[in-house]
Amino acid sequence: MLARMEDFIRIEANGIDFACDVAGEGDAVALCLHGFPESRFSWRYQLPFLAARGWRAVAPDLRGYGDSTRPAGIAPYRMAELKQDVAALFDALGARRRLLVAHDWGALIAWEFAIDRVRPLDGLVILNVPHPAVLRAVLRQSPRQMLRSWYVFFFQIPRLPEWLLGARGARAVGDTIRGMAVDKSAFPDAVLEHYRESARRPGALTAMVNYYRANFFQMWERAETPPIEVPTLMIWGEEDRALGLELTEGYGPYVRDFTLVRLPRVSHWVQQEAPDRVNAALGTWLDRIGEAP
Repeated sequence: MLARMEDFIRIEANGIDFACDVAGEGDAVALCLHGFPESRFSWRYQLPFLAARGWRAVAPDLRGYGDSTRPAGIAPYRMAELKQDVAALFDALGARRRLLVAHDWGALIAWEFAIDRVRPLDGLVILNVPHPAVLRAVLRQSPRQMLRSWYVFFFQIPRLPEWLLGARGARAVGDTIRGMAVDKSAFPDAVLEHYRESARRPGALTAMVNYYRANFFQMWERAETPPIEVPTLMIWGEEDRALGLELTEGYGPYVRDFTLVRLPRVSHWVQQEAPDRVNAALGTWLDRIGEAP
């Protein structure tokens, strides 16, 4: 199993100082976006895999997370800014070809980036987050999914979510990750401590929760959703407690070239819990669409 980081760099982009792990070289850039409550560390198994296939694989801490800049307030975490972060990172890296690989909140950003065609993409890889239009449709029709999404409403409360997540050394952050996992051995104490330590940094939990506060209303409405023309792979751990399997259906109107790979007995934390299977699915898909730098 590959898990070695090649390099660490800092990139100034869209007014943010991004901390990034990097593997590989060149202007064919695979940008990997993490989710909540994670960090760039969550891509430790995918970066060397992508580099071995010829990509310059880059995993930033998203704004507000880890070692990247933490703007104050809610407005800096609106989707418009998050999409521009991705564009500015690609630009700063001198990307000639662009592969966007994303999980959880990173995947929400990636969907919106591809829908709006902020920059041309050669491929889009989504892990365990539905297309925004599919999510909205299911939320309107499924009380069960609405109940599963309770935390989105909870995060709208000022200060209380940060206090609960940060109590006892941010124990709830680690408990959430391991508690949702199927293979709990994939998240030993050292891995959980990495995420807890990141959450304990001044202002970090507020920044992380502000993603939900800044984009709450956009989650429910969007004027139109033009179809994505870019070849798209969605990898889905079937044992996701927060997002039901019905969210993997109905993509025909929204994605022209859509491939779904479902992984049984894998949780929401798919690329960390089943890295070999994720990398195998990613490699097979890259071969199919002919994406080699």
